[in-house]
Amino acid sequence: MSNLKLKAALYNQCLNFIENRFQTIQNTINDIQKSLLSETKSSAGDKHETGRAMLQLEREKAGNQLVDIQKLKESFSKIDIFKTSETIGLGSLVITSQNNYFIAISAGEFTVENEKYYAISPSTPIGQLLLGKTVGNEVAFREQRFKVETIF
Repeated sequence: MSNLKLKAALYNQCLNFIENRFQTIQNTINDIQKSLLSETKSSAGDKHETGRAMLQLEREKAGNQLVDIQKLKESFSKIDIFKTSETIGLGSLVITSQNNYFIAISAGEFTVENEKYYAISPSTPIGQLLLGKTVGNEVAFREQRFKVETIF
């Protein structure tokens, strides 16, 4: 698989990750909305008010998650998979002596053609260590040392 196709595959897996999270949050908000609308006054008025207050808190929390995922989508849209650089930055695919990293968003582990790749955000501890590094640089993370072998 070419480097560009590999980056595109990882990019698409990250995009699917974002879309799935967005849809889950949207469904949660819709469910809370339905619950708020269907909530009827019971004979125990305090219980009704407590239930509505809890739903309001859940809706606020889901709203904050929605804002976070929209910010994530915005920063992710800035990634240009066609761009290559000698130094590690946003959108870089980094092959090291230990692991392979796609510097994009924190989405966890993906497998492409039986190889494992970790989608990480530049703001994660390992992402921060890798940013600005070039081929041949060594990095120490959690008592492990590894070498940057290739950057796409």
